[in-house]
Amino acid sequence: MALQYGSDEWEQAYQEMISERTTSPPPYIYFTPEWVAVYEKTIQEDDAYKEAAKTWEGSVVLHATAEPELGFDGDLYIYMDLWHGECRWAKIVPTEAGEAADFVITGSLERWMQVARKQLDVIKGMMQGKLKLKGDLPTIVRAVKASARLVDLSAEVGGTFPDEISTEQLEELRGQLNPLREKIGF
Repeated sequence: MALQYGSDEWEQAYQEMISERTTSPPPYIYFTPEWVAVYEKTIQEDDAYKEAAKTWEGSVVLHATAEPELGFDGDLYIYMDLWHGECRWAKIVPTEAGEAADFVITGSLERWMQVARKQLDVIKGMMQGKLKLKGDLPTIVRAVKASARLVDLSAEVGGTFPDEISTEQLEELRGQLNPLREKIGF
């Protein structure tokens, strides 16, 4: 049974998981907990993001739907607590927490890889229906520079995309993520 999200035990288990998973050096596989931890730190340290997002208020979730063929057997919710240019935190959270964010942008893992590779603009993707938005579209559109900077930062973090790993690495990834889903509930 998964720990209760938001509890001290959950937070401690999450931080321990990140510590364990970041003992090896980057690059990490995109959208894994260790990749999200580096992404969080990168956002927090970026002056260009701080300037572009200085009027932004609200939480944003990048929701990637399950793609077992890419090692992600369940949906993934990357929750970013963003406030006036600050990224207070970014974590992978359980479904209920992810769906409760102010803005939830949903797409397949394949679509999110297109965004990270700069093959798909987030705003255009939402307008074209390639990414689904739960939240106020005009508010997101006003934050286009902040959104673009977040995409740029994901590219700066770098990493290996799930579709670039071998079958053996894919099974290793699945073997790592599924126990975490059970313990932490994401």
